[in-house]
Amino acid sequence: MTRWEFEPGHTSITFAARHMMITIVRGQYKNLKGTLYFDPSDLAHSSVEVTIEAASFSTEESDRDAHLRSADFLDVEHFPAIHFQSTHVEATGYSTYQIAGDLTVRGTTRPVTLEAHCDGPVDTPFNNTRIGFFATTRIHREDFGVSWNNPMPGGGWVVAKEVELTIDVEAIRAD
Repeated sequence: MTRWEFEPGHTSITFAARHMMITIVRGQYKNLKGTLYFDPSDLAHSSVEVTIEAASFSTEESDRDAHLRSADFLDVEHFPAIHFQSTHVEATGYSTYQIAGDLTVRGTTRPVTLEAHCDGPVDTPFNNTRIGFFATTRIHREDFGVSWNNPMPGGGWVVAKEVELTIDVEAIRAD
């Protein structure tokens, strides 16, 4: 089974959530580590594991970032890492996959399914081989204990309960 290590300079995870029911706030994680075992001809043994430094995101607004790091949201002081471990990989088409797994946020683990697309592998001019994955999923943040909110006077919430995650991975063959 081929082992791939995430290349940090070309890998990111972004999140997006509606704010005040009128706009979308986006943030990006860059401090993460991941290992991928992937062979399209042996999906039963393919897997991915990712650990994200929970405080390492930016929405480019320092006051908002501080609030998101607080106990109201991610509580990074007590839960410094976000973790994903796949449990099953299934082909859904040519170079498309569903990756099921367990996501842990704030010490709470829930199943999620990523819709993924694979590009590569490719040989690079840097004497290595790389592979790319683009994946998305939606989670309900309250399922993970991220439940701070305020109601809007006309209905709805200050912060949406659903969060969209987008994962861009460039990984280098490690074996």
